[in-house]
Amino acid sequence: MLTVDFRKLDLRPGMKVLDAGCGGGRHLSEAFRAQGVSVVGIDLNRDDALKAHNTTKIMRHHGEDGGGGALVMVSDVTRLPFADASFDIVICSEVLEHIPDHRQAASEIVRVLKPGRSLVVSVPRYLPERICWALSEAYHNEEGGHIRIYRKKELIAMLEAAGTRCVDTGWAHSLHSPYWWIKCMVGHKNDDALPVKLYHKFLVWDIMRKPLLTRTLDRMLNPLIAKSVVLYLKKGDHYGT
Repeated sequence: MLTVDFRKLDLRPGMKVLDAGCGGGRHLSEAFRAQGVSVVGIDLNRDDALKAHNTTKIMRHHGEDGGGGALVMVSDVTRLPFADASFDIVICSEVLEHIPDHRQAASEIVRVLKPGRSLVVSVPRYLPERICWALSEAYHNEEGGHIRIYRKKELIAMLEAAGTRCVDTGWAHSLHSPYWWIKCMVGHKNDDALPVKLYHKFLVWDIMRKPLLTRTLDRMLNPLIAKSVVLYLKKGDHYGT
């Protein structure tokens, strides 16, 4: 399930992509499929980083990659172990809402991006996330969970202050918002509740089959209840501009 619209990214052979907070590797894998594109994934969670690493190995084994390199490591997005201007594209999806020093994280993902190149950031959208917080205190108080809710203008301002310019925005996953509302109502860790199991089954079916009806419904509802807001930004030709 992709949050980033890769059609908006100009992936070309020889490019190097960083997925900062790659999780299990969903966006890393998509970039790895592009011809001649090398990918680097970092995540603070060792299990997630290992999963992403194994995914790229399996893709390589089955010839599903585009022939570029792949590296996954355990690292902190607030202290990236890369030189300035190392990457052609940086993706940071559903990460900043977890990080206490999010301004430092923003500074780091911009620092390692080449001037004039693309940064993509997604976070939970304000209204659906606010509903989750209202329904469940445990949802946002658990260790490593969501510690803030962004308004889009606030997030854009922070990222532009770090040296980028927002060129496009988007929404994603409206059909997933009700799933999280249900989880928050019955206990966000209670995956055995019947409504949760049934809705999860529907989401898996939707992701695998991609029927026209639900794709259309998702697009119609995204302006209202999208789970995520996605920002597409460019780094200034001169860092900090």
